[in-house]
Amino acid sequence: MLTRKEAEKQEYLTLAPYAIKSKETRGRIHKEKEHGYRSVYQRDKDRIIYSTAFRRLEYKTQVFVNHEGDHYRTRLTHTLEVTQIGKTIAKALRLNNELVEAVALAHDLGHTPFGHSGEDALKSLMTGHGGFDHNSHGLRVVDFLEKIYPDFPGLNLTHEVREGIIKHSTPFDKPRPYIPFESKGSPSLEAQVVNIADEIAYDNHDLDDGLTSGLINEDALDNIPLWKGICNIIKKNYPKMPKKIRKSQIIRALIDMQVTDILKNTEARLKKFKIKSFKDVKNFPEKIVAFSGEMDNSRKPLREFLMKNLYHHYRVVRMSKKAYRFIQDLFEVYVDNIEQLPSAQAAARLKKEGKHRVVCDYIAGMTDRYALDEYKKFFDPYKKV
Repeated sequence: MLTRKEAEKQEYLTLAPYAIKSKETRGRIHKEKEHGYRSVYQRDKDRIIYSTAFRRLEYKTQVFVNHEGDHYRTRLTHTLEVTQIGKTIAKALRLNNELVEAVALAHDLGHTPFGHSGEDALKSLMTGHGGFDHNSHGLRVVDFLEKIYPDFPGLNLTHEVREGIIKHSTPFDKPRPYIPFESKGSPSLEAQVVNIADEIAYDNHDLDDGLTSGLINEDALDNIPLWKGICNIIKKNYPKMPKKIRKSQIIRALIDMQVTDILKNTEARLKKFKIKSFKDVKNFPEKIVAFSGEMDNSRKPLREFLMKNLYHHYRVVRMSKKAYRFIQDLFEVYVDNIEQLPSAQAAARLKKEGKHRVVCDYIAGMTDRYALDEYKKFFDPYKKV
């Protein structure tokens, strides 16, 4: 039988010297006895999956609002895809797979309804009231807002998972300093894996959804060398392949190519910079898990194409602007009269945190459809409140 202590011993035999070992965790905020058969990070992963915030991701926007269609990605399916890509990278690099999985599953828990437009709205509305960003809010969710256990607030996750949440970094996510996490120093390689897995997932899967929606025309991608090269190979090997299947195979090949590049380049960087321990990772001034320069250059035209033709498509902009107004109007209604919030949400926290933070937390936790329903209750005279 494999106990937690036996599993911890095996990590020293199987994981790389720079991987984080479960036994070396910096622990939890609130002391508690660890499980006999589950590692600390496996336990974190389970707590995240069973949380209310995780279930709500099913009805939070990735790019397309939930009611736009059943087959577009949501925050939940995106999170699962990031987790799978991250685990593939972690296993090949001999990193702590359970830590990668826990950070990946938690990395978007702080996202608002309606994707980045919802976050932009709350960021603007909370100016002068403590600000808002989804990394910091994600940490509030797991440290404070989730109410599951009788002995402590939040999920009481390990320091390493919490650091992965607050230091999550991509071109869309810029972490800000947050006590008690050092502003200087790199996060673990496991957290870095989640960061880059997130980039791969949203680039390629947003491309997939954009093509499915018809907002992106596949013919326009012929000017993108990365797409064109893979497309030509697949057409040559399968000349009669249906268009829908061909699209899926190109996306699959794009992801595989980028993951392979990361593995080879990261291995080379680990050797070049003589990374031998987690301390070396922490003290290194830049990220270690990274694309090669060649792949970065190859990805750039595809990312610029997505920005111009998908994220700035007039229909997506309309959805985003409409969502911004929903959030703005809801926020102002609640702040104007805090008694319109469910009493359990507000009364206990108002004196300590103020009405702006209480309202912000409440809205950030909403799903798209709950936010829309609340909006109707306030602004549709025929909707029951």
